[in-house]
Amino acid sequence: MGWTMPVASLFAQTPGLTPEEIEDGWISLFDGETLFGWNQVTKTDWKVVDGTIQATDGEIGLLCTTTQFADYILRADFLAEENTNSGIFLRTSPRPKSPSYDCYELNIAPPSNSFPTGSFVAREKVTPDCQPGEWHTFEVRVQGPVLEVKLDGEVVSTLEDKDYLGKGFIGLQHNEGKIQFRNISLKPLGLKSIFNGKDLTGWKQYPEMVTKFDVTEEGAIHAQDGPGQLETEGLYANFVLQMNAKTNAENLNSGLFFRSIPGDKMMGYESQIHNGIEGDDPTKPVDSGTGAIFRRTVARKVVSKDNQWLTKTLIAEGAHISVWVNGFQVTDWTDQRKPDANPRKGLRLEAGSIILQGHDPTTDVLFRNFQIQELPERWPVKRSE
Repeated sequence: MGWTMPVASLFAQTPGLTPEEIEDGWISLFDGETLFGWNQVTKTDWKVVDGTIQATDGEIGLLCTTTQFADYILRADFLAEENTNSGIFLRTSPRPKSPSYDCYELNIAPPSNSFPTGSFVAREKVTPDCQPGEWHTFEVRVQGPVLEVKLDGEVVSTLEDKDYLGKGFIGLQHNEGKIQFRNISLKPLGLKSIFNGKDLTGWKQYPEMVTKFDVTEEGAIHAQDGPGQLETEGLYANFVLQMNAKTNAENLNSGLFFRSIPGDKMMGYESQIHNGIEGDDPTKPVDSGTGAIFRRTVARKVVSKDNQWLTKTLIAEGAHISVWVNGFQVTDWTDQRKPDANPRKGLRLEAGSIILQGHDPTTDVLFRNFQIQELPERWPVKRSE
């Protein structure tokens, strides 16, 4: 995303990411300790061992992210034994039918395989050198119809698919032999700004409400006093949103509402901003915690601090909502309520506005760098004849 943010010690708790990468919009898909944010599809012995995700035995199948992604750079380290057959599936369903049309299978396999490591199974064969029993790194740029693969920093494969899949899950495969993964991280691509950093063009103000919103010389939206709200003119349903926020005092309360009923008073899902914790335990947030979906699910850990800029990544796709704060996933929630036009009452899938909240008279919060990408459908509208 390219903004400047003071480096703080809180970044150290996001595995596999540097402070500079977090500033640039990277998120971690694996916390180094648990399978939070992952869904085991088959009966395979996926487990976390010494900071790695590994599998050695069980059914052939995938360990999938619970979140779908469209355009991104994915980076992952892997270690495969000599006869291991594994892979990383991109834009996949949990149970893909064929790597030739409903997913992209980036293979991890020995040279004797029809598609050795770095190849896209059933699509493109390459034969780079990749020694077994050693750690290697894939970096894959998945953007529109083009997928570019780097193995240990060198481009080994470039695939263009005119019938490309719009979005899908990321899957780690167990096929045969022991496989290990670590440092799995992702940077969303294709986000566009919805705040120009100069004025509130594109945002609707409510002068009758108490909160005052203005733009600082440094290019941030400043919310003071409350209650009140500032609302986007644009409406969004399924999207990736990245932004920064900073509370200017201890234990302040604010939030980011989305899929809101346009023109109504904060009638949307609320992604909470509250950095308070009980005692010194970040796993016990006050008032749900930053990154929580307020009144729906609690953040599993508070990783942001008052008086410091935080980065929030919010992905809303259908009934599923996931949130990262400073690159660390704090929320993984599916709305299983009955449909309702008001997301305070039930599941809302319809597009809605994004609202910044002025919570109360103590409100003193800064917001900046709003970037958003609307997620495409799973199958693109335009396909070749």
